[in-house]
Amino acid sequence: MRHDRLPQTRETSILTRKRFQFAGALIIGALLPWLMRGPLPGMIIEPASITAFYANAIAVVIAFWMRLSIETYPGIRRSYVILPSALTAHGITLVWFVLTRFPYDRLALTVGFVLHVLWLYALYIFAERQLRRRIAVVPFGRVGILDQIPGVDWVRLSRPRLHDARRCDAIVADFSSDLPDEWEAFLADAALAGRIVYQVKQLSESLTGRVELEHLSENSFGSLLPARGYFHLKAVGDFIAAILVLPVVLPFMAVIALAIRWESPGGALFKQRRVGHAGRQFTVYKFRTMRVATEEQSRRAAITTDDDDRVTRVGRWLRNNRLDELPQIFNILQWQMSWIGPRPEAQVLSVWYTGEIPFYRYRHVVKPGISGWAQVNQGHVAEVDEVHRKLQYDFYYIKYFSPWLDLLILLRTIKTMVTGFGSR
Repeated sequence: MRHDRLPQTRETSILTRKRFQFAGALIIGALLPWLMRGPLPGMIIEPASITAFYANAIAVVIAFWMRLSIETYPGIRRSYVILPSALTAHGITLVWFVLTRFPYDRLALTVGFVLHVLWLYALYIFAERQLRRRIAVVPFGRVGILDQIPGVDWVRLSRPRLHDARRCDAIVADFSSDLPDEWEAFLADAALAGRIVYQVKQLSESLTGRVELEHLSENSFGSLLPARGYFHLKAVGDFIAAILVLPVVLPFMAVIALAIRWESPGGALFKQRRVGHAGRQFTVYKFRTMRVATEEQSRRAAITTDDDDRVTRVGRWLRNNRLDELPQIFNILQWQMSWIGPRPEAQVLSVWYTGEIPFYRYRHVVKPGISGWAQVNQGHVAEVDEVHRKLQYDFYYIKYFSPWLDLLILLRTIKTMVTGFGSR
């Protein structure tokens, strides 16, 4: 951790201010496409042009709200959410026009979407990409755990003066430690002044995306259970999405099955007993990516190592692109899995990990998923020490269980599929 005083100057660009970004998006993404219709006689006051202006403005508001919600989570690069958030927001307005049959200007909607995206990427390239957090640290308690977190300038305060933290983005302290009276007064003054003050444990979780396994993880409401309303709503949404996706991917799945059978003898599907929600066992389906094994130790058969010689050429391609998980759509249709959640472990490995790792069974409090927070951050693991780190990611997912975290995982899963990160 840095022990030096904060530099006296720090450049703050107007381009990084949320109000400026939002106002610019409204002008460039909504007002400008509408004014561009002005040279054409009567077009600027046509009902279609006016409704397109309002639609673009609403899309800007929706996209801005989505980005603010998603970017609160760690490990997210703003560039990942620019296009998906804009596409979703403008898509919502387009669907509304299609359903209501209101008149709308197609050209203005298209131009508004393009200019909106260009504006957001320009802000990212010229301003936000170079941003680095600077956080002042109250030097008491367990603040030493911040030392290992990269990407942040930690500035240790030497005296309880707000002036010393004037150019920091936030202040962090260990509220559970026995702070001197003057430092407690300092934190109270900082809050009254509108400064962001973090508890060290929550800030560490936010920046690392992991929850330490020192005890069971309560959520923001103080409960061990995740939000039950969203839990059930998500299950219904998973089921509907699986029904819609299945007809589209079935022909592709048939081609994959033929390729697997052509390359090596054996069935196209791999079936394995795994542990799911509430510790219930179920049969998971995957495309077979390995040659059919002979008699082996059960644990050896359940673990895939780096550069495993059992993996076929087709299997390697499927693993790199995560397409071997496609048959798990049928598990979703049986209400056994979700699109997003902790990966279900093989029954034999789950028994092993439960005996080795404290609280391991707590990960079964939510449905397992095809993709998850641990997968997009860490990739495939097998050894106990790696599983311990993976479990920290799973606990983070359970603690911050929400649609926004699921959306973030979905966006990062797309990147994972493209790059092949973490496959074995």
